[in-house]
Amino acid sequence: MKEYQANAIKNVIVLGHLGSGKTSLAESLAFITGKVEKKGTVEKKSTISDFATEEHQKQSSLSTALLPLEFKGIKINLFDAPGADEMIGDINHVMSVSTAAILVVDASSGVQVGTERMWLEIKKHNIPAFIFVNKMDKDNVKFPEILAEIRSKLGKEAVPFCLPLGKSDSFNGFADVIELKARIYDGDACVDGEIYEDKMDKVLELREQLIETVAGSDEVLLEKYFEGEQLTMDEIHKGLHDSIKSGEAIPVVVGSAIKDIGSLTLLHMIKQYFPSVSELPAVKGLDGETEVERHFSDEEPFSAFVFKTMIDPFIGAISIMQIKSGTLQKDQDIYVSNTGNTERAAPVFTLLGKTMIPLEIGHAGDIVAMAKVNDLKTGSTLSEKKNIIVYPQIITPTPTMYVAVHVENKKDEDKLSNALAKLQLEDNTIEVKRNKETSQLLIGGQGTIHIGYIIDKMKNTYKVALQTEDQRIVYRETIKATAEATGRYIKQSGGSGYYGVVVMRFEPMSDGGYEFTQEIFGGSVPRGYWPAVDKGLQDTLEHGVLAGFPVIGVRGVLTDGKYHAVDSNELAFKLAAGIAFKEACKTAKPTILEPIYKVEVTIKDEYLGDVLGDMNKRRGRVLGMEPSIAGYQKVIAEAPEQEISKYTIDLKAMTQGSGTFSREFIRYEEVPGNLIEKIVEEHKLYLEEQKNK
Repeated sequence: MKEYQANAIKNVIVLGHLGSGKTSLAESLAFITGKVEKKGTVEKKSTISDFATEEHQKQSSLSTALLPLEFKGIKINLFDAPGADEMIGDINHVMSVSTAAILVVDASSGVQVGTERMWLEIKKHNIPAFIFVNKMDKDNVKFPEILAEIRSKLGKEAVPFCLPLGKSDSFNGFADVIELKARIYDGDACVDGEIYEDKMDKVLELREQLIETVAGSDEVLLEKYFEGEQLTMDEIHKGLHDSIKSGEAIPVVVGSAIKDIGSLTLLHMIKQYFPSVSELPAVKGLDGETEVERHFSDEEPFSAFVFKTMIDPFIGAISIMQIKSGTLQKDQDIYVSNTGNTERAAPVFTLLGKTMIPLEIGHAGDIVAMAKVNDLKTGSTLSEKKNIIVYPQIITPTPTMYVAVHVENKKDEDKLSNALAKLQLEDNTIEVKRNKETSQLLIGGQGTIHIGYIIDKMKNTYKVALQTEDQRIVYRETIKATAEATGRYIKQSGGSGYYGVVVMRFEPMSDGGYEFTQEIFGGSVPRGYWPAVDKGLQDTLEHGVLAGFPVIGVRGVLTDGKYHAVDSNELAFKLAAGIAFKEACKTAKPTILEPIYKVEVTIKDEYLGDVLGDMNKRRGRVLGMEPSIAGYQKVIAEAPEQEISKYTIDLKAMTQGSGTFSREFIRYEEVPGNLIEKIVEEHKLYLEEQKNK
């Protein structure tokens, strides 16, 4: 592969709804640029970007793949991204290094939920975009209706750069509105042709609208346009470049990725209109507490950011990074800014799907990879030791759903933790935690597709088959009233015995904390035994009297007691403290507490009533609402974890897949009285089942 400087590098992400044809488009672009000799298909599981076993099984992209394409003196680092929004962590990481995006729309389905979701990501990251209307060769496709829907749902900035051509309702090509050329599919390839005479008036009308948009981007061009002068092609191209870069114009292109219709035009447009990396502003980071910046230039000190990690079963960890400044080559000393360690650079390469292509050197702005470099993981910054910079971490969503897992075959226990650790290296939105109270191993993800992908990958890649079950909610116990009780632990039967008597007062603490203090007068319990009383109480609070949940929100006050000069010891006073608490619970009004989460739900305006009503049914409290982006509302609420453990599934059903939410634990709160008995019985049954396993 040739070397490319920042002014010839464009990093482009392909996004769209599931099944819209993103991977087929990526395959078509790779074929036209000569990266593959024969086109693969999703159905035949032969595409270069969908290479994982899980992607073959689902016939859908589940992880972003890189395809470095070369076209007429530029390098296009094309990213084929998943269509499922549950893979948003992966998408966000790649969006952070993308200079532009292509949003694929299925002409036979129009603007779908995933189309809008990915469009919001494009707007959030503020990068220019094209809209590629794919599958125009399907039956009963009406382009004017699709265009109207695009402009209605995605923005009036969407303007057609192509007009579909074909006799009657058939589609066999399009007219390029800017170049005034036709691209006609002859049954084998797309070739230049003449624009049908009956279409020319419409093409010229669209061209005039585009030129008006171009003129509006520049005062000099606007004056020239109003004076009736013709704009040159160079002026048109520059004006469109500036308008697209600023987001004032969003080109709409038509085609069929399967038939390679529109793909070559798309490549020309990427070259002509999308900004190169050198046009981007400086990137900022920190050197200690000092803000520093780097430009995408080979002349600046080396720095890079690892935005994605892949685990190859044979090679190990592959760190995929963007060079932010300077250059990178084999055996170069690199400083891992996050850890303070210096490493020796391994051979530099790029990836065509899963195929490694060696590079002599990586230039500023380019996407490169290295394998087997210690200390590197997603989020790592590389720099020079004498010119340190640390780039900010990419914010990733927290899990919205957890499932409990256990191995099908106990022989795989030893492989489990290592396999999960590797999965987390690849995807840092995955959370793995062991709940010591329920003994469940929990995997947290963004929803059923995401978690299903994790389970499948564990089986296919790491040969660890997992079974799943619902997460058990972890409750707490507390007391609601102050109570006093005496605890006695006395065993005297000759020789050294046990003698400990405590009188204690137990008070509820509203902050959910724990405190031990004493009000002893006259030495009824010697000072040396106070820590034993404290420890005995803490041990007892690990299992409450109602269901055995941990007890929180208790202050224990030692007020009196008795000791024996010979038989008293620490163990006697530890046990006496526990007895005192259990006795006090007869009048201290013990109760069950449940975890309460803050929930932020982002939905379209039209679903607001449904979501508010549903939240009330879940015992949730709506704290407020605020406008999000245009046409969306953010609902802020608090709800019990029990009621939202599978909320991500229900929310998608309620909002036709368009709603998203985040959750954050905030506190424990008393369970309604009518639910306590059920919770207690279920937990006791669970403990009995665990004992019998």
